[in-house]
Amino acid sequence: MGVKQSHEYSYVSHSADATRRLGRLLGAHAQPGDLVTLRGDLGSGKTTLVQGLAEGLGVQDLVTSPSFTLVHEHSGRVRLYHLDLYRLGPQDLPDIGLDDVLGAQAVVAVEWSERLPPSLCGDALRVEMEFVPEEDESRRITLRAWATRGQRLLESTLEELHADAGD
Repeated sequence: MGVKQSHEYSYVSHSADATRRLGRLLGAHAQPGDLVTLRGDLGSGKTTLVQGLAEGLGVQDLVTSPSFTLVHEHSGRVRLYHLDLYRLGPQDLPDIGLDDVLGAQAVVAVEWSERLPPSLCGDALRVEMEFVPEEDESRRITLRAWATRGQRLLESTLEELHADAGD
């Protein structure tokens, strides 16, 4: 069996608003069953991107990091589960109902997704965020997808992102 080719896009966000905008575009194209995994250092903008994702899904309530509650559920055109696994180890995952969340007809966004077993992330859109050296507000956001669902979300988002840039 060969290695699947990834689809990848790298974007430099120069502000929280730009990061939120990218998230909004993702949310506008997200469908039930989509998984968005987020990795990045503390303060790199993961929650900001999820706030935009929620806006794109039509979520009206305040979206904050579920650092201490682990999972927040939000209603919109599609339900959103927002997980933060920062404080968890692999042994803790069965206790939070992860199978139920991932099996729901919802969009699932997981911060600190490196704590998820790789077998659960195969069809995800993977988002990696990193600080741009010597630019305080800038973040490099890399979007990667290896399988059909993640690729669909990435491609439809990029089409709109490029269309907006052409206006």
